[in-house]
Amino acid sequence: MSIEIKLEKRIATVEIIKQFENLLEIRVDDKIYQVDLMHNDEGIFSILENGRSYNIELVQQSKPKHYTAYTLYDSYNIEVIDAESRYRRNRSSATQMASENSIISPMPGKVVKITVAVGDEVQKGDTLITISAMKMESEYKSPIDGKITKINVIEGSTVDANQVLIEIE
Repeated sequence: MSIEIKLEKRIATVEIIKQFENLLEIRVDDKIYQVDLMHNDEGIFSILENGRSYNIELVQQSKPKHYTAYTLYDSYNIEVIDAESRYRRNRSSATQMASENSIISPMPGKVVKITVAVGDEVQKGDTLITISAMKMESEYKSPIDGKITKINVIEGSTVDANQVLIEIE
């Protein structure tokens, strides 16, 4: 399983290929490294790679999966972009893309339950549909008071990212 690490403006794909205790074989983008990695509870990492030693202190920022990395001479802002982070980012961007009168799926998933029918009157905040994605169920609520004009999916169907699910007038 790989993750993406955003270091300032660069995004690198990082994957652990093999691990035996603190000895790791990792792939960063398309290059493979053999490293000896040690860390302590205070977030300080000691990395030996190809005869060189690197010490890095990671300090958690206020946002989840965001860190400041301190080296001997510099500091860097880092974001870990794993499956959960991508899901949250996709969900928030789909919510921003949705017009005031529709529910849009932020990522691929499966329709678990539809709680409304065409013609139903709904209030802002009413749960309209439940989608299962990445072993989690998410309820999508009406962004406005209105009337359901169109339902583009059925229970049990699969949906794509950014697919319009329900339209409200």
